[in-house]
Amino acid sequence: MQETELARSTGPTGELVLRRRRDERGEDGTAIELRANGVFVMDTVETASEQAMATATLAASRRSGRTPRRVLVGGLGLGFTLGEVLADAFVEHVTVVEIEAGLVGWMRDGTIPHGPALLADERVELVTADIADFLRSSDAPADDVADDAAYDLVLLDVDNGPGYLVHESNADLYEAPLLGVVRDRMTEGGTLVIWSAFEEPELPLEMQDVFGNCRALAIPVDLQGREEQYWLYASSRL
Repeated sequence: MQETELARSTGPTGELVLRRRRDERGEDGTAIELRANGVFVMDTVETASEQAMATATLAASRRSGRTPRRVLVGGLGLGFTLGEVLADAFVEHVTVVEIEAGLVGWMRDGTIPHGPALLADERVELVTADIADFLRSSDAPADDVADDAAYDLVLLDVDNGPGYLVHESNADLYEAPLLGVVRDRMTEGGTLVIWSAFEEPELPLEMQDVFGNCRALAIPVDLQGREEQYWLYASSRL
């Protein structure tokens, strides 16, 4: 077996295809791969950066004396960021916003094998919506409503980064106006982390402008034998 199509869906952002391919690095010698409009998005083998979004940020919060309890995850993907968030026993509630109902369905019905267990966790609230629309809506709690309703941690893994967009409609996620909306949904001391497939010199400037701080972290990744780096950009509401 070289490659098998597991599922295909057409949704608001175009076509999603889930494939299984032979890959010796996978647990059973295979990997599940997600593509959007023909572009590779992620697979189940190289998950270091998706996991680090949660683990590195939760660890940094603890070092600063904070215990994140409410988390917002923008972009379900194959669930590896969500899995790491749920592995933290102190996290009480996780809102996951994913625009593609097809992807949500594959996670629920086991087409993505580890999906049902993740979504069965009672701490998970799954919203099928565009993350930008959700952040702007009244459904997303604001810090001036009640501090215990706002997010301690916001993790956005929605596109490849502002310079290499798969969907042009995601451009505003990386710009100051919407970053300001994110800031207003966070608790004091809360942290925003944005995933990018490439180093983005303009993004930290936008985040610095809104939050007054930004830290960049390069994550080494192995992309089917190629050594590359993915990037995490983090800002805290001080």
